Amino acid sequence: MDLFSAIDTEPIRQRMEQLVSELDKLNYEYYMNDRSLVSDQEFDSMMRELQDLERQYPELASPLSPTKRVGGEVNKSFKQVTHRFPMLSLGNTYSIEEIEEFEARTRRLLDGEEFSYTCELKYDGVAIGLTYRHGQLVQAVTRGNGTVGDDITTNAKTIATIPLRLRGDFPDDFEARGEVVYPFEAFEAMNRQREAEGDEPFANPRNAASGSLKLQDSAECAKRKLQFCMYFMMAPDGIALPDTHFVRLEYARQMGFKVQPYIKECRDITEIKAFIDHWDKARWDLPFGIDGIVIKVNQTPLWDRLGLTAKSPRWAIAFKFKAERVSTPLESISYQVGRTGVITPVANLKPVWLGGTTVKRATLVNADFIEKMGICSGDNLLIEKGGEIIPKVVGVDLEQRKAGAMPIQYITRCPECGSLLVRAEGEAGHYCPNSDGCHPQIIGRLEHFVGRRAMNIESLGPERLELLYSADLVRNVADLYDLRREQLVGLGADATIQDKGADNLLSALEASKQVPFERVLFALGIRYVGEVGAKKLARYFKNIDALMAASEEELAQVEDVGEVTARAVAEWFANDEHRAIVERLRAAGLQMTGKWQMATGVLEGMTLVVSGVFEHFSRDEIKADIENHGGKVSGSISGKTTYLVAGEKMGPEKLKKAERLGVKILTETEYLEMTGR
Repeated sequence: MDLFSAIDTEPIRQRMEQLVSELDKLNYEYYMNDRSLVSDQEFDSMMRELQDLERQYPELASPLSPTKRVGGEVNKSFKQVTHRFPMLSLGNTYSIEEIEEFEARTRRLLDGEEFSYTCELKYDGVAIGLTYRHGQLVQAVTRGNGTVGDDITTNAKTIATIPLRLRGDFPDDFEARGEVVYPFEAFEAMNRQREAEGDEPFANPRNAASGSLKLQDSAECAKRKLQFCMYFMMAPDGIALPDTHFVRLEYARQMGFKVQPYIKECRDITEIKAFIDHWDKARWDLPFGIDGIVIKVNQTPLWDRLGLTAKSPRWAIAFKFKAERVSTPLESISYQVGRTGVITPVANLKPVWLGGTTVKRATLVNADFIEKMGICSGDNLLIEKGGEIIPKVVGVDLEQRKAGAMPIQYITRCPECGSLLVRAEGEAGHYCPNSDGCHPQIIGRLEHFVGRRAMNIESLGPERLELLYSADLVRNVADLYDLRREQLVGLGADATIQDKGADNLLSALEASKQVPFERVLFALGIRYVGEVGAKKLARYFKNIDALMAASEEELAQVEDVGEVTARAVAEWFANDEHRAIVERLRAAGLQMTGKWQMATGVLEGMTLVVSGVFEHFSRDEIKADIENHGGKVSGSISGKTTYLVAGEKMGPEKLKKAERLGVKILTETEYLEMTGR
């Protein structure tokens, strides 16, 4: 008999069930009703206890445990699943006249039967179906082609507004359908983070939501803060559901689903049109994207009488809003050179009001895009926002085209250094190969190197870097560490740098030599290597020598480092000039070996937000210190925040939010005491 079989696990099982039940209730109140029934510390303590018990007794863990919300399971492939009930498409129209025809046809087919309509928002997201049996989520499947979709159950469990187990009264077997949306606030926060890490921002919330659901690591999906908006339920024969769609949605809300409140029962075409008119204007005030209105016959027994076409139900139709589109003159095209040499053409437009903002510029992407659009000099361009965050060029206003207009000829030479542009096989963009002689590339790499998330050399802003470059003192990042006081004092047309400025700059450079290896690696500006990727590479290879010696195959073994990034890293270190820069930085005293011995685990399992100015730390230092004691640093306060570490000059908004959510606030002194100083 082994040790485990000798232990009475019944009390443990009961405690785990109790924790699951209590945490489910707390999650429901927080995400559905915006209420915190306990402090975040109490919540986190219960969650940690459950996680510890699940690790110790995995065979007793529930597949519907709230610990699944944080993800962690890796899915290398998504199994194809045939839908029990086909996911039909709705008939779409942009015409009010067609909505009037739909309404008249419905009345004619129902021949005097009394009925109403349910009008609701058409979410701009990703449609999925959720199967529940005996009140528990058993499967989540994407729409796919309507007949077959992908099983995304693991990732769906990380979405807080998808109930893992239902509340109150519920059918034994049914499917809930809805849309996974990416709320604007979370989407914009994710894009800011991606840009800070050197990654391309997502184009729009819908595509980002779709990609998030197909992430192999469910923990990454959990970070995206997606929402599920439920809009439909259906059940097999023998399972009774309410006989109006409106009541079914209310029933779903009572079961624990997030059913948005923007629903109205309408009696006739006049009320339907009023609902459409209202949301055509009010949609810009919503926290997520919509692209239209869905109108359904409310009385579900009438659906069978109305029937289906080959692809769509006759008892429902979608009115799609026209994306906001304006025509405005193209005044000129600028060609921007990035720090990696990639050329980005940008349309300079006559300012125009669109979707709540004034638009002056829009990207033209690359040469292929300009050719595909057929853009000519002097054209008026059509600009749309629709569900996009960033305005985009969607075409040319041909009615405004002047006679004899000539197609845009894409540049062949770098607008900055005159080098002949190169277009690598398989890549859409042109780039300037003169990395060591092209001014924007050099300045861009220097700005990236000294940035706050990289080497954090605050004394070197863009103007000073330009000054050092113009004086021929700095051409690459290693040159910064060769600067001498006598070179700096009096530098500039008006002696911009004086004694104190020179001393501060040199002190900042000296202090940067303590920046940890992972940030040094990020600061080098290797293409595709963002802040997170640099940390993964640094911790995997431990030091610069092992990283420089790694093959593409070895690099690709690192978590979240794909083939493209692996190739870029290998090619960067294969360049003799880059290796020489690394050796000069090493000789200057920069950290080329990782140091990850955790000081204590006193903050293990806690999430801390840092705000304000501190006496003993810079902002980055206190964040690193939190991680060094086992804690997690977050940029925003939520119900999951354990502590707000408050320094001087902290913004009042964060303080108000912390107080409203009951987040405990630590002074710098209290933080030092907590971590044993």
